[in-house]
Amino acid sequence: MQNKIVTVFGGTGFIGKYVVAELVNAGYTVRVVTRSLERAKNLRAGAYVGQVVPVLGDISKPDNFAELLNGSYAVINLVGLLYERGGNQKFANIHAKAVEKLAKAAKAAKVQKFTHVSAIVPENSESKYAQTKIAGENSLQLAFPDAVILKPSVVFGAEDNFFNQFARMATLSPFLPLIGGGKTRFQPVYVGDVAKAVVNSLQLALPGSYQLGGPQVLTFKEILQSILQYTNRKSMFISIPFFVAKIMAIPAPSFILTRDQVELLKHDNIISTRSKGLKELGVKPTAIEAIVPEYLARFRKKTLADTNR
Repeated sequence: MQNKIVTVFGGTGFIGKYVVAELVNAGYTVRVVTRSLERAKNLRAGAYVGQVVPVLGDISKPDNFAELLNGSYAVINLVGLLYERGGNQKFANIHAKAVEKLAKAAKAAKVQKFTHVSAIVPENSESKYAQTKIAGENSLQLAFPDAVILKPSVVFGAEDNFFNQFARMATLSPFLPLIGGGKTRFQPVYVGDVAKAVVNSLQLALPGSYQLGGPQVLTFKEILQSILQYTNRKSMFISIPFFVAKIMAIPAPSFILTRDQVELLKHDNIISTRSKGLKELGVKPTAIEAIVPEYLARFRKKTLADTNR
């Protein structure tokens, strides 16, 4: 694979670090497009000299896409927003417009493979996140028909913004919120499995969409209960109707969830039984209990037994 250059957008993010590591293990030469070369320094661990090449670039500024993609065998796009920020950091810009322009540039550069990581989102959602994710997928398939689209459920791992967030909240508050009664179902998937699926998609996958989920389907309430169990903490659950949660939330991420994220919680986030997934990509899904308790240990309330060890 040494002569095959894979250009990665979003390589310094949560999922990106695992993807780059898998690409290195597979022997690819990895070109990491980043807005900060400083953030890309640690990506070279385990790589031979010159195997990981960080380059300055921004997916929201497509003027130099041709230069960034020059000589690439494959393109992997991992860039996504959990909430909107200022400037170009808007859902429509990043999830839809940038994806379309990148796909057209990849086709013009004669890139052979294009893997895009999106998300499981409901097509009838009023969420801007969901609507722009779908718009980006549709634009990609038109511009690059052979593209592979990976759609994970909520992704967990040591640096995640899901299990960690609520574990941290449990250390600060005696109450945990059950948005919409906590009935929304999730199928959490391990970040390492997503990374393997991304890399395997370059060789194993046929064009089209793949939904990625772990071996367990849990409600929001069950996930919070597991977090309390792993961290040896007790909290009371407060059921908050969706409309109340939207009133309490604000567009910025300073509250538990944004209004757009509350809208997403109205729909289950699980894979369809009709969809291709990890199995077709040669990945065996990892259970939550095999990974999460270890990295949530830092939030664990110490017991007398712990003190006496």
